[in-house]
Formats: sequence, structure tokens, C-alpha cells
Amino acid sequence: MTFLGPIGRLILIPAAALLALSGGCLQIDRWRLFDADLESHLRKETVRPITLPEEVQPELAEPPPFTLPDAGPVDLSIEQAILLTLHNNRDLKVRQISPVITGAFEQIERGVFDPELFAELSYGSERLSETDRATGTQFNVEGSERTAVAGIRQDLPTGTTFEAAVGQSRSSSDRTPEQQTARLGLSITQSLLRGFGPAVNLVSVRQAELDTLASLYELRGFTEALLAEAETAYWNYVLARQEIEIFERSLEVAQRQRQEVELRIEVGILPKIEAAAARAEVALREQALIDARSLVEETRLRLLRLINPGAERPLDLRVDATSDPAIDPEPIADLDDRLDLAERSRPDLSEARLRLTQNRLETIVTRNGLLPRLDFFIALGQTGFAGSFSDSFRELNGETYDVTAGVRLSHFLGNRTAKALDRAARASRRQAAEAVDNLRQLVRLDVRLVANEVERARQQISATRATRILLEETLAAEEERFSVGSGTALLVAQAQRDLLAGRIAEVEAIVQYRIALVDLYLAEGSLLERRGVRLPAAGQIP
Repeated sequence: MTFLGPIGRLILIPAAALLALSGGCLQIDRWRLFDADLESHLRKETVRPITLPEEVQPELAEPPPFTLPDAGPVDLSIEQAILLTLHNNRDLKVRQISPVITGAFEQIERGVFDPELFAELSYGSERLSETDRATGTQFNVEGSERTAVAGIRQDLPTGTTFEAAVGQSRSSSDRTPEQQTARLGLSITQSLLRGFGPAVNLVSVRQAELDTLASLYELRGFTEALLAEAETAYWNYVLARQEIEIFERSLEVAQRQRQEVELRIEVGILPKIEAAAARAEVALREQALIDARSLVEETRLRLLRLINPGAERPLDLRVDATSDPAIDPEPIADLDDRLDLAERSRPDLSEARLRLTQNRLETIVTRNGLLPRLDFFIALGQTGFAGSFSDSFRELNGETYDVTAGVRLSHFLGNRTAKALDRAARASRRQAAEAVDNLRQLVRLDVRLVANEVERARQQISATRATRILLEETLAAEEERFSVGSGTALLVAQAQRDLLAGRIAEVEAIVQYRIALVDLYLAEGSLLERRGVRLPAAGQIP
């Protein structure tokens, strides 16, 4: 083996020092040379698919038979809109991946306790100059050593760390005979205070499990909100279509009234000033019809965005809503039961309870962290010495062994970090408990507010129907007075306008009742079950 001479060392030492000093000034991570290597790896990286678990894929218990046409108008019921939303909505597809990611962190935490297989192979050589103490003669010694070690180590939830290894080494020198050494070793370390027991060491695993459950509750809450949004969009589209029909009919009536007024003016029955009111009424109807058509287009686009029908140009698809909003309204007589149901079923409340449990678990760790570190350790070894590889292992049956045992103690004076972490964990637990109580109150408030809206909309259905009937009679009376010459075109126009508003209010009351029911089911956390949607999730957390 060739070694550097004095001149080589004089050159190498300054060069190494210069390189070390200049390394801090070089921004190696910005070198463009490395970008090409990164790009080459990105090109080689393929999209590796993941499998979504069943618990994140909602399905209708009895999906309606439905085939979406490639083009042309599509007849769409409310059940079909729900089905398309659950299967095609892009926002839902994005959210469905979150529990998969969270579940991966659960496996990461469990992986801390996986056994680790290790192996090491090394080679070393040396050349030394020594002096014989007896004669004072200086001589050179050359030697080499080869070492191989393999074993397994593992951390246990009890706070135990063990390691078992087998090794073999060969050392040779030109001054001593070759020696082969084999060794079997076992070491165990057990935490006695800080880090002792599965109650402490499995907290991170349990917290990761709760994170996975919380992500499922979060997905359930999002799915319910998405379903409510889709139903609301569907009924708003139905309402907009019905308003179009009402505006078109009212425009036809206004146009006939204008023609009749103009005809009477021509024959001299009415003065010319009567035409202004009739013409203004037609203009108002046309203006309202423009707004109504724009509203239909807006609600159609919003509905298509939610159901995402999957056509080549999904937003260009024409939709004919086939579900009738008419419903037999019933008063709410079980408000207390609905409040109890909301406390059991609301996903956000269940998620908040999970977060509280997580914070309670964290206090176990921080309380244990206040203790000093006290570890008991023991190491056992059996060694065999021989002149050959095989003989070194045979000699393991001999009486050569080593044993080391003891305790190791460490503790921070003042222990401010551990105390601060424990105080923060206890405060977070208190905060989470207050948040659960606050959310429980908000949930009950939501149910009561929505129940009040349902009752208001229910009563408005009959009230607006009665109003519309009376307005029809009023219009008929005004038209009769106008036909006999005792009324004016302005009064007829006002009656027509009132009737138009009454008809709009009637259909709005029905649709608002439908939407209020959806909001009520959403507030009490039962919308998925009421729509026959299966979305498995974790059990209730007390």
C-alpha cells in the first residue's frame, strides 16, 4: 500500500482546509447540474395507482336504473341527481383520498415497533512503526482486519429495546498469527420511569388511529353537505323552470291585455292614455322573463357542476328536471328526538369528540415526560477464538463470555421543557372539552333554527295558496270591471302583477319547504341514511 509522502501531505492539508472553508460559500443545491438528474428521475416515475377503501366510497342502497345519454336533453330525477353526485363529483373524489393519506400515517406510527434487520461488513488495514523496548530497534508492523456483523433489533411497546447480533472478525498481522473471532450478543434495555409501559408508548399509534377515524367523519360530513348542496341545486333549478313558465304565461296575458286595450282605443272606447299602462306591463314582463331565463341557466350550470355527468362537454348538457316538488307538509312534533339524534349523528360533533380524546391521550405522554429517564440495561455475549472461521464458531461452546448490567439515570435540572409541554397539553385538553360543549350547543341551535324554518315554510305553503286564489279572484273582478268600462288598464295591470307575485310566492314556498327539510336532515346528521346512502364510518365516540 502506498502512502503520501511529506510533500503530498503538505499539499493535501491546505487543499482540504481550503475546500472546507469554501464549502460554506458554495450554494451546491442551486447547481443546474443537479436539475438534469432530478428531471430524469421524474420522467422515469410512473403514476402508481392507489386503491380507495370501501369505507370512503358512498353508495345508494338501491340505486335507480339510469343511463346518461351522450347528447341531447336528459330527464333527471332527484334520485338520479344524488347518484351522479356521489359517483362523479370531483370535489368528493379529492376528499376521498384524505382518509387514505391519514391511514398511511397510522401505519407509520405502527412501523416504529417493526423489527429491524441490520448487517455490517468492514475492512481495515494499518501500517505502524513501533520500537522494541528491549533492544530499542524500530520496526514496521502491517495488519488488517475484516469484520462482519448481522442481527436484529426492535423497540417494544413496553419500553423495551432489544438487540441480538452475531459477528465474526478476522485479524492478521505480520508480527502475530492470524486470529478468527466469533461472537453472539444480546442486549436489552428497559425504561423504568419515563417511557415505561404500553400506555405511554402506544399513544402515538392510538392518536393516529383517531386521526383516521376523524378523517372518515370529516369525509362523512363533507358528503352530507355535498348531498344537501346537490339537492338544493336541483330544487332551485326546478323552481327556476317553474318561474319561467309563470313569467311566460303572465307575458302572454299582458300581451293579450295590451292588444285588447289598443283595439278599444282604435274604436274609440278608451282614451289613448290607457295604452301606457298595458304597454308598461308587457315591458315589465319581458324584463322579468330575461332575468328568469338567466337564473335558469345559472342554476343549470351549478347543478351540472355538482353532478358532473361526464359528457365530453358536461356544462353544455340540457337537463329536464322530472321530480315534482309538491309534497304533503307535516308539522314537526318530535323536536327533542331530533336534537338527541343530532348529538349522536353529527359528523363534526363526533370529530370534535375524537379530538378531545386525542388531547387526553397527549396528557398521558406529557405527564410521563415529567419523570426522569431511568433505564436498566444488560448485555450478554459469548465469544469464540480460533485460527479458522469454522473453528471460531465451534469455540462458542467454551467458557468465554461477557456480561454487562447496570442502570442509567438522566434528568434535566428544572425540567422546564417537559413542564411546559405538560401544561400546554392540559390546556389543549381543556380547550378541546370547551370546544365540544360549544359545538354541542351550536348543533342544538342549528336544529332549532332549521326546524323553525321548516315550520315557517310549511305554513307558507297553505298561506300562499290561499293568497294566490284570492288574487285570481281579484284579477277576474278587475278584468270584469274593465270590460264593462268601470275599471282602468292600470288597475288590471296591477292585479296581474299581484297575481304573478302570488304565483311565484306559492311555488317558492313549496321549494323552500323542500330545501328546509334537506337542511333539517343535514343539521341532525341523518341526510345520508334518509337518502339510502351507505358510507361506513367508525362507531360513536362517547
